[in-house]
Amino acid sequence: MGRELEGPLSPRRNPHIGTPASWASGALLSEVPDGLRYTKDHEWAKLEGGRARIGVTDHAQRELTDVVYVELPAVGNAVRAGEPLGAVESVKAVSEIFAPLSGKVVAVNKDLEDAPETVNKDPYGEGWMVLLELADPAEADRLLDASSYRALIGA
Repeated sequence: MGRELEGPLSPRRNPHIGTPASWASGALLSEVPDGLRYTKDHEWAKLEGGRARIGVTDHAQRELTDVVYVELPAVGNAVRAGEPLGAVESVKAVSEIFAPLSGKVVAVNKDLEDAPETVNKDPYGEGWMVLLELADPAEADRLLDASSYRALIGA
């Protein structure tokens, strides 16, 4: 999510994340649940045994504002950590979603086709995007924990 060049998550568009200016903008109000793993690009992963449920963070959906379309990968696709997994289109920008972990797509949230705004309403619950069968569950150790992600976004 955070690798866009001109969208709301780019450093040029929001250089104040983690500063007093971000406090006034509401960045500190972003929800960051414990027990999930996070990327610097604002994706989250919930480990479920040898699988991981993937979505975008509350911080990302707040920066994007109203999500109007979600592009998801095909079930069966193999993905590598750091590679594009899909995209989220909002009224502000189109942002790629990057795979936080490597694996095989075993399910996608088809409900987002008809209700992409669910990403805004419940980013860590009904707004999940992809379920991966993990190639290497130990990769999750390289992701941020909640405390580290909070520090990243200034929450």
